[in-house]
Amino acid sequence: MKISPIGSFRAELEDIASDKSISHRFAIFSLLTQGTCKIKNYLKAQDTLHTLAIIQTLGAEVEEIDGLICIKAPKYIKSPNCVLDCGNSGTAMRLLIGLLSAIEDEIFVLSGDCYLNARPMRRVSEPLMSLGAKIYGRANANLAPICIQGAKLDGFDFSSNIASAQVKSALILAALFAKKESYFKEIELSRDHSEIILNKMGACIEYLNEEKTFIKINPLKEKLKAFEVCVPNDPSSAFYFALAACILPHSKVVLNNVLLNKTRIEAFKILEKMGVKITYNITNEDFESIGEICIESAPLKAINVSENIAWLIDEIPALAIAFACAKGKSVIKNAKELRVKESDRIKSIVLNLQKCGIKVKEFEDGFEVEGGEAKSAKIESFGDHRIAMSFLILGLRCGMEVDDSECIKTSFPNFIEILKQIGAKIGD
Repeated sequence: MKISPIGSFRAELEDIASDKSISHRFAIFSLLTQGTCKIKNYLKAQDTLHTLAIIQTLGAEVEEIDGLICIKAPKYIKSPNCVLDCGNSGTAMRLLIGLLSAIEDEIFVLSGDCYLNARPMRRVSEPLMSLGAKIYGRANANLAPICIQGAKLDGFDFSSNIASAQVKSALILAALFAKKESYFKEIELSRDHSEIILNKMGACIEYLNEEKTFIKINPLKEKLKAFEVCVPNDPSSAFYFALAACILPHSKVVLNNVLLNKTRIEAFKILEKMGVKITYNITNEDFESIGEICIESAPLKAINVSENIAWLIDEIPALAIAFACAKGKSVIKNAKELRVKESDRIKSIVLNLQKCGIKVKEFEDGFEVEGGEAKSAKIESFGDHRIAMSFLILGLRCGMEVDDSECIKTSFPNFIEILKQIGAKIGD
């Protein structure tokens, strides 16, 4: 896909992709409820549609009525007669490993596309196996396909050496079916959607310290309450258009109905530190804080980023584009997690920025970018939606060709339409 440069733009955007993390969770958590759950604005991207198909295979009744995804959970989750296909979604696979490992005496097989089946699952399977779960797979249950034989787990006290919402959520889901209460610690607060949503559904998950990094999970005594919710727009998806406004002079964008959870808007905070004018306005506080974000372009200055990495891990490819357009040398550190995303994102970012004539140094846990004038190039997406979208945004400034752009549909099916809406010219 080719994109041509544009001068500037001003826009107010409504139809940004719905939040992927929230959509996955509402679909999976619906399996724990009694009654019919109704979800408005569910993300209809490849990843989240795979999750809907999985819960349907596990016995849920799923139908769309007047724009609402309606889900009625099965009385019991039973072994299906087929493999559960997670597509490209690490979130779906890791959360389901946690949930299904606690479904007694049932057997499940999880698989995905070639990219997902190369991503590490031991970070979830290993702690679960240490607690009594029976999980099998390639490379000692590190690579899918993953086979799970459900078992009743004891309560546990587990400390994670990484800040990962997927690890935390998987262990929470297993703990909800354990014989007694469980405890989970992480080195810093990761995304906390699972705790927020499950507590509002009637679960009992308690924070044991002010940092919210130490929690107690009580086993479920009964099924959770069915819910009726509207999924907010995804701040990770909205961030691409915040980036566009930052790197194109005299531009301004208002992003509506965006999730404003503090663990999800850290990348916007980084842009503020780089000199961008950003304002936030909360308009709704249902399950989470939701509102609008207004971004106005300004000259970008370099920055060093080494904290709260778990809060902006998905936006780092886009931040790398901001670094490339900033004055000075910017550095990302403590981001080794990027090595095990949909691609090795550190390598993907470094190689592609170098193709654009930008000076980059690669570290094991990050990179250094010296801002300059990027040039048009042919970019390799490596099948990674966030790499593809980030470099298409850079193309608004200097023109760009990105291969395998179909991967964008895994998370943001109308991304190209919004690019056209702000004036982009797209070609094959």
